Amino acid sequence: MKPIYIDYLNALDIDALAMTNGEIIAAVEAGLVAQGKGETVIEPRVHLKPDPSFHGHFNVLRGYVAPLDAAGVKIVGDYVDNYLHGLPSEFGILNLFDPRTGTPRAILDATVITDMRTGAVTAIGAMHLARKGSKVLAHIGARGTAYWNVRLLDHLFDFDEIRVHSRRPESRDGFAAKLSADLGKPVAAVADWKSCVEGADIVVEASRLPEPQPLLKTEWIKPGALVVPYGTMSAVELSLTDIMQKMVVDDWGQCKGGKFGSLRAHVETGRLSEKTLHAELGQIVAGLKAGRENDTETILFWHRGLSLSDIALGKAMLAKAQAQGIGQRLRFA
Repeated sequence: MKPIYIDYLNALDIDALAMTNGEIIAAVEAGLVAQGKGETVIEPRVHLKPDPSFHGHFNVLRGYVAPLDAAGVKIVGDYVDNYLHGLPSEFGILNLFDPRTGTPRAILDATVITDMRTGAVTAIGAMHLARKGSKVLAHIGARGTAYWNVRLLDHLFDFDEIRVHSRRPESRDGFAAKLSADLGKPVAAVADWKSCVEGADIVVEASRLPEPQPLLKTEWIKPGALVVPYGTMSAVELSLTDIMQKMVVDDWGQCKGGKFGSLRAHVETGRLSEKTLHAELGQIVAGLKAGRENDTETILFWHRGLSLSDIALGKAMLAKAQAQGIGQRLRFA
């Protein structure tokens, strides 16, 4: 057997790549197009919860993207109390394989990949589902994925007003300050959900609740807005889906099952079903179904997070790393 090597990109390597906003969005978009055309395999995510007292769990995401010639498995921990230890709430590893032989090809730190690809899916969703003239963004939550949500959305829309809120003042104030410095515009840290959400053109809810609690009120949603709720635990009222002209998800197979997700109760009560679902985002990105068709539509986009997006972004990072001589090669066998 000839030697087998694995490409390895750690967090420092990925930082050195300096992936641009456009590169991130393009990579994730390619994965969505493949999904929309039926050129992928997505296995439902599974969870490992070691001990309830740890206040966290692991997500295991699995997929195959035929146009990229890659299969992948990502394992990501999600621990809500990690800030108490000076740690991010999420740590992840992405493993890429040759889909024909199972040979391992690469290992990548997936912590920032998770953040980037989540932000890219939020942004691509808004590209197709938000009003073109959207100028006010409301963002609930300041965890890792939040930064890339705001950064990539602003890259596309150049907002006049950005409001952010999270439970802890030090968290939201620090988040707003970092965004303001990086985006070169004011970002307002607001003290409550209503002040953040009311009147916004795009509302992203990425809260970190220990259990479901309807903190985002349906009456605050501006007609014609895009609402993107994706917290692990639901933070929205059951009535939220009643005001929507279109409901879009990233993958119905993942959204319809499992015990986590912002619209879990809406699925269980039949408010969101195959009948009421307008499309998966990949179908819209691939041009197979319509996105927003007029400025009066109020639209909901729920994404659970796709292995396909991790794989697509991981492949793009590997290609850039190889071109720039970044990363390491590990002998496997």
